[in-house]
Amino acid sequence: MDFNAILHLVRDDFASVDACIHEQLKSRVPLVSEVGRYIVQSGGKRLRPLVTLLAARACGYRDGSAHVVMAGVIEMLHTATLLHDDVVDESGLRRGRATVNAHWGNSTAVLVGDYLVARAFQMIASLKSQDVFDIMSDSTCVIAEGEVLQLINQHDPDTTEERYLEVIHGKTAKMFEAAAECAAALSNPAHREAMATYARHLGAAFQIIDDVLDYTSSAKVMGKNVGDDLAEGKPTLPLIQAMKIAAPAEANMVREAIRSGGLEHLQEIIQLVQDCGALDYSLARAKAESDAAIAALSTLEESIWRDALADLAREALARNH
Repeated sequence: MDFNAILHLVRDDFASVDACIHEQLKSRVPLVSEVGRYIVQSGGKRLRPLVTLLAARACGYRDGSAHVVMAGVIEMLHTATLLHDDVVDESGLRRGRATVNAHWGNSTAVLVGDYLVARAFQMIASLKSQDVFDIMSDSTCVIAEGEVLQLINQHDPDTTEERYLEVIHGKTAKMFEAAAECAAALSNPAHREAMATYARHLGAAFQIIDDVLDYTSSAKVMGKNVGDDLAEGKPTLPLIQAMKIAAPAEANMVREAIRSGGLEHLQEIIQLVQDCGALDYSLARAKAESDAAIAALSTLEESIWRDALADLAREALARNH
């Protein structure tokens, strides 16, 4: 199945998730509702709630709406992290549209992000599942720590691959992991470990590919500016590997760009990353994560939902935005 076919499998569930999110974004403060609508209408792939819906079905969930509420929670928390990220990174473009901070200012972005977190935990409480509460409270702490770790690594050209992987586990993979593990907790707790493992590796593959696309795609396709990671001094895997294998002068050029966050040599660095083998290495690491994700599904019963989860891990490698 390609991505559209996977989405089609849960189209009715997704319609319910959209309705749930719209309802939860209603507020007595008009600005909250206005910004909320802007965020929802900005689109996005919504991979994390998709993982929740597919994982719940793959684990045997058939009746009720708890999986829809959980998917809404995941999307709202993820959106909150994006709002805060854009403020920290001073980003002006996301998904091809002006960011909330660019449109309304940093204060609005931060405070609406806080509102989304608070509303999401109200929704978690409504599920009356201690397991879900434990998973989500632990996960949000790990995600926040991942963001701080990324901040520590920023402008540090000595960041190792191990530190990079620790960051992406926190800032990206953990939300995927929570999305799938909570779905299992609501469906069949025996599958919690398998689903968490699947989603952790899926999230890592997704983020590595995201970092590769910064050197292979365009602003129009990606919906963000090419070179944003370098401008923010983020030592992503393609850059870390390029510094390992490039000639000393070229490696030093990359090091200085990370340290300063300068884009003076952006085109040269893009060319270097493309030519030196750093992208091939990064793609191989992403494939290893995707393969590990698919392997984790082996304990689940065969179903179209399990197949969709496996295909989603393959699609993570093939995307261009």
